Amino acid sequence: MSYNLLKGKKGIIFGALDEKSIAWRTALRCHEEGAQLVLSNAPVALRMGEINKLAEAVNAPVIGADVTNMDDLKKLFEESMKHFGGPVDFVLHSIGMGLNVRKGKHYVEMDYEWNKKTLDISAMSLHRVLRTAWDMDALSEGASVVALTYIAAQRVFPDYNEMADAKALLESVTRSFGYHYGVRKKVRVNTVSQSPTRTTAGSGVKGFDGFINFAEKMSPLGNASADECADYCVTLFSDLTKMVTMQNLFHDGGYSTTGVTGAVIDQMEK
Repeated sequence: MSYNLLKGKKGIIFGALDEKSIAWRTALRCHEEGAQLVLSNAPVALRMGEINKLAEAVNAPVIGADVTNMDDLKKLFEESMKHFGGPVDFVLHSIGMGLNVRKGKHYVEMDYEWNKKTLDISAMSLHRVLRTAWDMDALSEGASVVALTYIAAQRVFPDYNEMADAKALLESVTRSFGYHYGVRKKVRVNTVSQSPTRTTAGSGVKGFDGFINFAEKMSPLGNASADECADYCVTLFSDLTKMVTMQNLFHDGGYSTTGVTGAVIDQMEK
């Protein structure tokens, strides 16, 4: 159901990889709520062609950008503001890549050069996006920036590997840059810590089925879906949450504050 929560707002969605992704679902929901959009992803991802289907559905241009390249980001914001005819009202950062995870390197044996790239792509990219927008004055007064994270930033999930460190850094950037942007222009910067979600990216983590099944049993409301996360992001982009900033917001069915559930105890006693 649409309430036009984002009518007149203009936003950039980073990372809509495929139809299962949270970024893809969020783009659809933002469009339903009246927003104008620009879609962006790394040039190598754009060549896969999937994002063009989304672009047609939400009537948005696709502007490629390597989020580790400041020139690319500057061009993205320039073209976005030209397309919108003004500054950007919201940004979704749904970007992550764990090179050690992808290449099967155990956490205690990680390749540090790969790790630098992981941190740059998955965490410092948010700083680069915010820095570019800051330098160009590309975000409107009271704009909202949301980045997706995971509870492995606070708790140990052994197979999540170096991505846990990346998410912890991502959340720190959110707080630190969020302070400065809030003082300067009332811009809100938050992270959403989502349930494990059956996306193409998430499914690449070793033991993912175990992750998602355990979380389902540990969450009083069950796991939050990609579509439900999209709904939550819409509220954070809207004026309904204009005093929420520098927060790590758990969207996980209660998992993050549950010690144990009957379902988990029953499973252990079988």
